[in-house]
Amino acid sequence: MKKGVAIGGLILVTVIWGGGFVASDMALESMKPFQIMMVRFLLASVLMGLVSMGQRKKEAKIENRAGAIKAGMLMGLTLFAGFALQIVGLQYTTPSKNAFLTALNVVIVPFIAFVILKKKVGIKGIIGAIMAVAGVALLSLNGNLTLGIGDLSLGDGLTLICAVGFAFQIFLTGEFVKKYPAAVLNLVQMFTAFVLSTISMFVFGETDFQVTTKGWLSVLYLAVISTTICYLLQTACQKYVEETKAAIILCMESVFGTMFSIIILHEVITPRMVAGCIIILIAVIISNLSESGGEGNGENLQKAGETA
Repeated sequence: MKKGVAIGGLILVTVIWGGGFVASDMALESMKPFQIMMVRFLLASVLMGLVSMGQRKKEAKIENRAGAIKAGMLMGLTLFAGFALQIVGLQYTTPSKNAFLTALNVVIVPFIAFVILKKKVGIKGIIGAIMAVAGVALLSLNGNLTLGIGDLSLGDGLTLICAVGFAFQIFLTGEFVKKYPAAVLNLVQMFTAFVLSTISMFVFGETDFQVTTKGWLSVLYLAVISTTICYLLQTACQKYVEETKAAIILCMESVFGTMFSIIILHEVITPRMVAGCIIILIAVIISNLSESGGEGNGENLQKAGETA
């Protein structure tokens, strides 16, 4: 898979995840947060299992199967943490603040890479990350570009931690997919998230299911399209796109989320929303212009060749 195709694949992921905002909103009308997560990751685990069975011959060649399982469990833990803290935090803050604070993972990923791997971040990558955050701020924050009235709430704090969880998921995906088959990682990741979601559902007493047809259809979209297909695609594409740039590209989720909200939920479009979308798109372009030349590009191409 060439790098251009991988970038296109990640953009497709953001389009589908953008529709996931609408699907989640519809599902929440008749389901509790951890009910949605449990069903979502259960179906995704089954589908990932089928995909993994189809690649059994390749998996048989894995020398460190235990390492692949541990890696997938770690990815699943960070994935669950991100989704769980996001959903719980949403109960104590506004959707716009929740969306903005979650998107801060775009500036957290480079710091994780620097601290753990001592990986330097290019100036274009830094500029792209800052512009992406600014664009999301225009899309999500109040008219005066503040989080809201008063200090950070409990929900804001939980959502900030959720951004760290998603940042680690992006970082770990980029690292582990170079060592282990994507199908194995995704199967273990989804099953781990399912187990943790099920435990949380019982702990928080969300065991009474009274789901409407619209609710089931929404969760079906989240499980099959937004989770199974998207995470398979994300994992495959991140073999060829480094973590920082992947985070910036995935930040476009807020752009498509806004577009679907306008089209399906009939939200009113404003000049500020248009400006935010444009800034995010420019940020993605700038961050990927840094691919031309340099040691980072050569290193990535070498790694891509090794995993091909």
